[in-house]
Amino acid sequence: MARHRGPFDPPPLPIAALIIPSGSVIAGSLVTLLPMIASMPLLPPFGFMMLIAWRLARIEALPVWSPLLLGLIDDLFSGQPFGNAMALWSMSFIVIDLLDQRLVARDFWQDWLLASGAITAYLLFGRLMATPLQAHVDTIILVQIVVAVMLYPIVAQVISWLDRRTSAATA
Repeated sequence: MARHRGPFDPPPLPIAALIIPSGSVIAGSLVTLLPMIASMPLLPPFGFMMLIAWRLARIEALPVWSPLLLGLIDDLFSGQPFGNAMALWSMSFIVIDLLDQRLVARDFWQDWLLASGAITAYLLFGRLMATPLQAHVDTIILVQIVVAVMLYPIVAQVISWLDRRTSAATA
């Protein structure tokens, strides 16, 4: 039985407003499939960075349950243990929601700080879940954290551009 929309319910979102945010996160996760030759794995987690950028740019862009499904897609392509992105992306959303309730207003620097903390925690917990403690990957993880944190403003600009495209599609 279909539920009828009440007089105070928001109008349904156009399909572009639903597909563009999740599609950009999936595209970020699929970057790992590009054939690249590197002596060290320095590729930042672009899918996670896109997810965080969408969450910080527009709260309503992605539903609350989206990190679980988008993390599943990332788990299929990233090479991390299955469930790693699902758990860590969902926990990141929860922590950012808790911090967002404390902050009255945010600017770009606070967003960058929140994203940097989330990216650092994601990569460190991913290292703990994916590799033995005896593995000597700490320097590589540290360099990967620095690269990801420095690339976050570019990801935020891409998300801002996509958000403007989404707004134009919904208008």
